[in-house]
Amino acid sequence: MARSAEKKVHPTGSRPENAERGESKGEQTRRIILSRALGIVSEVGYEGLSIGVLAHETHLSKSGLFAHFKSKEALQLGVIQEVISRFTLRVVQPALAAPRGEPRLRVLFNKKLEWIRGEAQSRGCLLQKASLEYHNRAGHPVRDRVVHAFQDWWELVIRCAQTAIEQGHFRADLVPEQFGYEFDAITMMYQQQQGLMRDDGAEGRAQTALTSLMDRSKSSVRPS
Repeated sequence: MARSAEKKVHPTGSRPENAERGESKGEQTRRIILSRALGIVSEVGYEGLSIGVLAHETHLSKSGLFAHFKSKEALQLGVIQEVISRFTLRVVQPALAAPRGEPRLRVLFNKKLEWIRGEAQSRGCLLQKASLEYHNRAGHPVRDRVVHAFQDWWELVIRCAQTAIEQGHFRADLVPEQFGYEFDAITMMYQQQQGLMRDDGAEGRAQTALTSLMDRSKSSVRPS
């Protein structure tokens, strides 16, 4: 198949991060607003973000902001969508450009670690921050969007693992869902150790854990 099944899975549903070429003035203003909103969210969380707070920080009028975001929820959704779009651009798209199967999983893993390291300036991954902040907010639009993004990521990893089985990289009896669980568990532990604990050895341990997972998953028969 010329286009892999994984390419159908994107944890976004929108265009990638801010292509400046051809932007209207309104689009440029919206991009500036979202950029400042990301900084506020990194400081006080999504619930601490409001039209009033953002108006003060951007020196724009509330009415001007309402022209772009009609409510606090719409603003929060705009921010989380921007985070998801950046994640897609920096993590998912490079992986989809890699060969299918095991090589693609390795790129996904390493790009996810890069994402986590890069988000340190935002006091942690803003996707993870949203998942914690809205964990018990059933029915909230932001929670629903975050759940959808994580489901898309989960499905992407599982599809890549299934493809690795089909390609002969992984053994035929491997359970893709179990592989995905362990794969993501390593990145989540890395995020805690690298971000919260400031552990200089976190990446080495993450790579060792990935090597162990890959070795346990591999087929004893080399693909032809």
